[in-house]
Amino acid sequence: MEIEEAREVRTTCPYCGVGCGVLAKVAADGQVSVRGDPNHPANFGRLCSKGSALAETVDLDGRLLHPEIHGRRAGWDEALDLVASTFSQTIAEHGPDSVAFYVSGQLLTEDYYVANKLMKGFIGSANIDTNSRLCMASSVAGHRRAFGADTVPGTYEDLELADLIVLVGSNLAWCHPVLYQRIAAAREKRPEMKIVLVDPRRTMTADIADMHLAIAPDGDVALFTGLLAYLGQHNALDRPYITAHTTGFGQALFAASALDLANVAASTGLSEDELGRFYSLFSATAKTVTVYSQGVNQSSSGTDKVNAIINCHLATGRIGKPGAGPFSVTGQPNAMGGREVGGMANMLAAHMEVENPEHRDRVQRFWNAPTIARKPGLKAVEMFQALADGRIKALWIMATNPVDSMPDADAVEAAIKGCPFVVVSDVLAQTDTVRHAHVRLPAAAWGEKDGTVTNSERRISRQRAFLELPGEVLPDWRIVAEVGKRMGFGEAFSHATPAEVFAEHSALSGFENDGARDFDIGAYAGVDGEDYDALEPFQWPAPSQGTPLWPAGHLPRKGGDRLSLQPSPIANVARMAATPEPLISPLAGEMAGRPEGGVQAGRQPEESAHAAPGPSTTRFFANGNFYTPDRKARFIAIRPTTEIRTSPDYPLILNTGRIRDHWHTMTRTGKSPRLSQHIAEPFVEIHPADAALYGIGDADIARVSSPRGEVLVRALVTARQRQGSLFAPMHWTDQFAAKGRLDALTAPVTDPISGQPALKHVAARIEKFAAKAFGFAVTRQRPGPDTTAYWAVAKCKAGWRVELAFGDDDIDWAGFAGSLFGTSPGAEILAYHDRDAGQHRIAAFDGDQLSGALFVAPGPVAVSRGWAAEQLSADHVDRRGRLAIVAGRPGGIDADRGAIVCSCFGVGANQIAEAVRQGCGSVAAIGAALHAGTNCGSCRAEIRVIVDAQTLQAAE
Repeated sequence: MEIEEAREVRTTCPYCGVGCGVLAKVAADGQVSVRGDPNHPANFGRLCSKGSALAETVDLDGRLLHPEIHGRRAGWDEALDLVASTFSQTIAEHGPDSVAFYVSGQLLTEDYYVANKLMKGFIGSANIDTNSRLCMASSVAGHRRAFGADTVPGTYEDLELADLIVLVGSNLAWCHPVLYQRIAAAREKRPEMKIVLVDPRRTMTADIADMHLAIAPDGDVALFTGLLAYLGQHNALDRPYITAHTTGFGQALFAASALDLANVAASTGLSEDELGRFYSLFSATAKTVTVYSQGVNQSSSGTDKVNAIINCHLATGRIGKPGAGPFSVTGQPNAMGGREVGGMANMLAAHMEVENPEHRDRVQRFWNAPTIARKPGLKAVEMFQALADGRIKALWIMATNPVDSMPDADAVEAAIKGCPFVVVSDVLAQTDTVRHAHVRLPAAAWGEKDGTVTNSERRISRQRAFLELPGEVLPDWRIVAEVGKRMGFGEAFSHATPAEVFAEHSALSGFENDGARDFDIGAYAGVDGEDYDALEPFQWPAPSQGTPLWPAGHLPRKGGDRLSLQPSPIANVARMAATPEPLISPLAGEMAGRPEGGVQAGRQPEESAHAAPGPSTTRFFANGNFYTPDRKARFIAIRPTTEIRTSPDYPLILNTGRIRDHWHTMTRTGKSPRLSQHIAEPFVEIHPADAALYGIGDADIARVSSPRGEVLVRALVTARQRQGSLFAPMHWTDQFAAKGRLDALTAPVTDPISGQPALKHVAARIEKFAAKAFGFAVTRQRPGPDTTAYWAVAKCKAGWRVELAFGDDDIDWAGFAGSLFGTSPGAEILAYHDRDAGQHRIAAFDGDQLSGALFVAPGPVAVSRGWAAEQLSADHVDRRGRLAIVAGRPGGIDADRGAIVCSCFGVGANQIAEAVRQGCGSVAAIGAALHAGTNCGSCRAEIRVIVDAQTLQAAE
């Protein structure tokens, strides 16, 4: 495509499920800049720290730009032929279930659609699953059990209209900052709004909460089951709604009534007083939204947690109404789009059910497919276990990094290494997963991709390209389609543009629907390239209003193959006889496939089934009309159980999660100097009492281990962490740290219904790593300190910063520094050595530029890290300035900003503290003086901590 210079392109952020609109601009010199789209209804111009730094992540450093086979460069024809022929041969010899796709919520809907179509309709297996299984599968299962479909009832507007928001297992301030700021802004306008946080940790989200319930891990089922009993006991039920629109209430209430307040307190770790205050507040507040995320989903009881929450909203009729309802916020930019196209092993396309024979027949007819998957495929954890035991013999991984993100990650890596044929489509040439691929396929990245994504409120937005495709890179949908053609399915995969894929996806959603299914965007079935380019964000449903849809078996031809790649003469899998398989029962615990008919889906008046597409807000279920056979919601009778995973050898509970400025496995955020300023290395949070018990000091290196593996991470001692528990982030990989792959510790324990792993309740232990020396370095070249026991690298403006710890202190420090910096023979070296004290400081200069500086101490190194990193981009002409580098702190009038608190504006803790001393006594005053906290706002809680500490110090 041709990119017009200096033109802003409306696109969508590629991070979390908020789905923020972004305006991206490419200047005449090729520089990219981004800002929030003020007209996008998800964010109205606001971006978080990650979104604001997107321009720093679009370079070509480390990109995979050409296909590779066994590590050598290959042409597209050779690579695609090999993929197609190997998959075809494997299917012919071992059956369709011997192959699998593992895909990603990072894919666009068009990518997802083509991959799902190939696997389920033409290969004939449901062995396609996604990393979204790790983040929202329990919400899908809970929705299906209660509503009969995977329907998110509410909208973001409800967060601003609610009188009570209950945040459950959601660190919204860090993981969905734009939604957090929408709530904060609404709270400023309506101070009477109440917010309750339910989380074992006192996260930064607690800053906005009126009540923090520091619940025991996995205590959520008991908490909300107890709430249902309380609602029944205190006559806080909506009896007319229950009678007219639900079934199973009596059984659910009976099960809940077996749990009295003392039982709930014992199961949750909360006091009866805390429970009483929360239950009373919930029961008295009609406009209540319960927002939940990974703390609910990533659990072996995740589906029951979801249904326990939904039960309370059904019982009070607080669903589908402005300011009321249960609300699952998704973690990935297109987890929702993947759900819509059926990109999970237990779903068909367009929210249809693989267990339902009528649905299977409908999809097969629409696709004119030779076969259709007749049973659910292997979910993520099962898939890699099948890879390990040899049932899966060919695997295609797209846009994800399972060697780092899957539970029992070392076993997953071993399974991938042992698989006979592994294909990886990715944007980077080196990740912990790509290194094991037999075939590497270069995929388009954000800024190059063109398609759609769906956010947490069912809003579909365009992700538009504003950069040329570099090298031989292709979009994922095109790569999959080319393989489909080479497997013999040319007509079905002859799409020429993503617009054609989207039109087909839209048509399938409306095909034989007539309001019987929730997901319907049939109004867009006739979209052409021009319409697609101009597509505005819209919420589904958007039915066709009677517009004729494509008849089954007669999909329009797509204009042929625009790519100059010749299909190879391999076996046509379409001619293989389908193996008869017996019909199976629906997935245990989820809704059975319901009979089809022409019943209109009942919605609120403003969302009539035949309303024209537009910006209006849509909600589901205020007036019932669920997607179950009798159109009534299902209460689920839940009996909380307590699972003890700790033992004398592993007495602590490890909770895993995300941090503010990094994302997944850092393949994108790791490129940004700005995003590495806030937290630059893997860490573990530990309560002060536990730290004292286990001999862990602040900033020590700690070894955290489970029965499956261990990591080395920096210790952060904080009372925000629940006693008896640890918290560590999941972002670090072998590309950024010596031993930071956290999911090597997690177990492949899953929810029995959703298959989602329990990543937040892991038995662990902690001990101090006996480091003989600690180090910190800055260097212009990317270092490779592989011989060091502990290392972690992070990007800075003109190079890299490195944290180090050594198991031995008998080291030639000058030689180590030279190797780390890659210094030239003529470099000027300044050094300070105090061997008795174990202090060593070495700086190397190439002309006026600093090549690198190393600081070594017997304990955690006290150096002005941000200032030291800035010296890589400064000129050092005079010797006095060079000596300041060896000293590790600025001299004279130079100021040390301190640890970065606000990544958006690069404001450090020292600057904030000084502003407080100069009279800025509030977060708002700091914002006015320094701009800190005025963009995404996710640092406002940290700013408040500094303000309060400085104010207290002044008072003393």
